[in-house]
Amino acid sequence: MFNVVLAGPRLALHLTRRAFAAGLAAAEAVPRIVTALDEMRATLRQLERLLTYLAQELPELADQVEQIRARLDAEPQADHAEPVARRG
Repeated sequence: MFNVVLAGPRLALHLTRRAFAAGLAAAEAVPRIVTALDEMRATLRQLERLLTYLAQELPELADQVEQIRARLDAEPQADHAEPVARRG
């Protein structure tokens, strides 16, 4: 009978301990979350720089490919060209 009387306070104490432990774990996780967010921001900045560079360089690369294609199309094709030997 005494156990029944103390069941309520035991449950309250147990729930309080669990809530405190969860709050402590959440507080300890905050610095790790901040670090991860800072790393993500740095990564996004680097990606932005890379994409900006690519956006500037791609038109030039496309022009160079077109120039090479035009040169190749202008060269006479030899009908008796030797096939390239494969290594095996």
